[in-house]
Amino acid sequence: MRLTRVYVEAALTSGSRVELPPETASHLAKVLRARSGDEITLFNGDGREFSGAIETVRGSRVSASVGDGRAVDRESPLNITLVQCVPRGDRMDLIVQKATELGVARIVPVLSQRSVVRLDKGQSQSKAIHWRAVAVSACEQCGRNRLPLIEAARPLLSFLGESMPGDGPRLVFEPESAGRARAAAQAAGGAAATAIVDAQVAIGPEGGFASDELEAFRVAGFSRVGLGPRVLRAETAAIAAMVWLQARFGDM
Repeated sequence: MRLTRVYVEAALTSGSRVELPPETASHLAKVLRARSGDEITLFNGDGREFSGAIETVRGSRVSASVGDGRAVDRESPLNITLVQCVPRGDRMDLIVQKATELGVARIVPVLSQRSVVRLDKGQSQSKAIHWRAVAVSACEQCGRNRLPLIEAARPLLSFLGESMPGDGPRLVFEPESAGRARAAAQAAGGAAATAIVDAQVAIGPEGGFASDELEAFRVAGFSRVGLGPRVLRAETAAIAAMVWLQARFGDM
């Protein structure tokens, strides 16, 4: 039986005792009916996971003992940065969750001209905290022992103006470039696909990127590509792009 995985934002040392995070503890106590002696797996994002066991359950407070630790690498060899225009509603939660499961290393939420969502600095920070919690939950589920970096949302042109070119491909996905997918795939990988280590991909808002934004992407070294002849929702496009990259250049 697979053990419950719990993220703890603290140092983990074999033989020590830790208090589990309130939300996690409440779920263990009230939903999973955890009892003293139940085994769990603990991790804190440093690449290791530790055996553990519930020690005490007092209401919604749960403590656990920390057992032996071991390095377990479930990270993709492809370092993917997802530049995602924040969609409306809770769709960004889905994107963060699935991108984490699919091995993305960094998520940069951006706001573009056609974005429906508008966030001030304080809202951007609070959203980043919320999305990090979504990523933590996804890591607990999928087995990752390192958390993806979740940045605070910022204007798209601010990101493009500050971003530095990397060694890997930089791709901006948009529907009108559907016919360029094959050429982009060859440009991104070609015969040396196994040599690709880094990739940056950008997904637009509900209405797509504006023409001057696409020009800014070009200046920043991004190639325009499509994901087939059909127009995909923002969340579908992000998932499809991650799967395509991992299947072609990563570990799928």
